[in-house]
Amino acid sequence: MKQVKLSKAFLWGGAIAANQAEGAYQVDGKGISLADLHRSFPEKTNAEIADLQHKGMSLADVNANLSDKTGYYPKRHGIDFYHHYETDLALLSEMGFQTFRTSIDWTRIFPIGEETEPNEAGLAYYDRLIDAIIAHGMVPIITLLHYETPVALTLKYGGWHHRKVLDLFVKYGQVILSRYQDKVGYWIVINQVNLVQFEPFNSTAIPYDTVDNYEAACFQAIHHQFVACAKLVKFAKTINPDMMIGTMMADCTAYPNSCDPDDIKLALKRNRMQYFYTDVQFRGAYPQYALNYFAENEIQIDMAKEDVDLLATYPMDFLALSYYYSQMVDASQNTMCPESVTPNPKLKVNPWGWAVDPKGLYNSLSQYWDRYQKPLMIAENGFGMYDEVVDGQIHDAYRIAYLSAHIEQMKQAIYDGAQVIAYCAWGPIDIISCSSAQMSKRYGFIYVDLDDQGHGSGKRIKKDSFDWYKQVISSNGDCLS
Repeated sequence: MKQVKLSKAFLWGGAIAANQAEGAYQVDGKGISLADLHRSFPEKTNAEIADLQHKGMSLADVNANLSDKTGYYPKRHGIDFYHHYETDLALLSEMGFQTFRTSIDWTRIFPIGEETEPNEAGLAYYDRLIDAIIAHGMVPIITLLHYETPVALTLKYGGWHHRKVLDLFVKYGQVILSRYQDKVGYWIVINQVNLVQFEPFNSTAIPYDTVDNYEAACFQAIHHQFVACAKLVKFAKTINPDMMIGTMMADCTAYPNSCDPDDIKLALKRNRMQYFYTDVQFRGAYPQYALNYFAENEIQIDMAKEDVDLLATYPMDFLALSYYYSQMVDASQNTMCPESVTPNPKLKVNPWGWAVDPKGLYNSLSQYWDRYQKPLMIAENGFGMYDEVVDGQIHDAYRIAYLSAHIEQMKQAIYDGAQVIAYCAWGPIDIISCSSAQMSKRYGFIYVDLDDQGHGSGKRIKKDSFDWYKQVISSNGDCLS
């Protein structure tokens, strides 16, 4: 295999989300976000927790979790990055990080989502954080919305399918873009915009029992997110044309189970409904296959003439991609529903059932590049696993093997023409899992001494992968062993 040399401009780093790391949920005027409702379920299996995510929340669930005084809500506490960001960034800098991705929590800026003026204490925190990222020699990549919609907007408007939420988000986004236009060059507007059918409540803030057709309401919410993205691209280019405004996808494309034409056709149709999101945001219009799907499933999108014009005129600048595993479909037992998949017997899985497939990253990067010829950024790639501390050390050879193989496949995609500009490992320091709210589902190069119920010292400990990734960065990806 040919040795691939990466550009000296390539950015190595890592990514976290505010809601999974910051904690301090009652500090400096912060409001309650969707993530703050995600409680711990120590009695449930990993599969049961995944099912809860797919189902979403009812309005009763929302109100019950808001009033609950006894349950544990891990994302309200995170790893207290809010108070420890300086020392945590110093550790990342020690590895040689050139970029760092995080999100701004909407509820720190507009606690209920529709205040007249932003919360200055929240803005002051992000002033300090972004300045610290830059001071440590890292390029900040900032996500405007990473499952942090204010719960107040769910209770008042029912979530993102109400157009008012679109307008309020654009207001928030304009405040942030204006404030940091000279400090942040890369922006991801909405995290994993396509995960609406895997994490519907996180994505749309819509309680499933408040609408007659939940799928239709979710796609209306996604339309409003598309429009919000286009409006923010328009605004950004007005104040600073050099800012790069990106969209983000979680790779959910699927292989066919076999050469059976029915398997191949189902995989094609499934994959097109994943490319739908980026087709709209890069090509500027709803594709016919998506319009057909909507008609066949009684989904009607309320789309203003202004929306059509905005989508056509203001495409996104780059595509950020999260990749963890691949999927497979079998036409004899799977459907168009995104979570309907068949286990791939050729692949091993982690304890959460995620199939380890480095070559799937090559496939994904190549397909997206061939389709759009837009700059690509790996915004998330990582290996969640139960880590064990032995004599004060964490030997995570499994994580090194996973990441090494994926980086090699990224390099091969670059060799074959894909313009990949950055690699952000998820999450470089242990944080609360998005999907399961577990601390024990660990991704980091740095161990954080906390358990699933928040018990522990919070001490940071370097894993074996810490020095490995430091070597990867210093060699610009040449040394992966």
